[in-house]
Amino acid sequence: MTRKASERRVVMAKRLAQRWVKDRARPEHRLTVYYGSQHIKNLTGLLRSFRDEKLRIGSVEPITDLGIKDSIDSLTLWSSDREGLLALNKWFETRDFETSGVW
Repeated sequence: MTRKASERRVVMAKRLAQRWVKDRARPEHRLTVYYGSQHIKNLTGLLRSFRDEKLRIGSVEPITDLGIKDSIDSLTLWSSDREGLLALNKWFETRDFETSGVW
């Protein structure tokens, strides 16, 4: 294979990859909930059940693409559904959790 043909193949692969990423890319919003003195046991499990529509949290609609990461003093949530995260943020704040707000 000549150098020119391999360069053409690389350029075509890059264009195809670029189109694939553009088709599947979407905005992501994040929310951090700080535990403080209000530590609910197994909060990550409750939120996973909420995401899988097995559990309801107040009047918040389930967020099907909700990502959850637990750490020692906080819980980070992310999703492409900004309105859903805003409703979840409001739910946490009414229960006196400190949050970072949706960004």
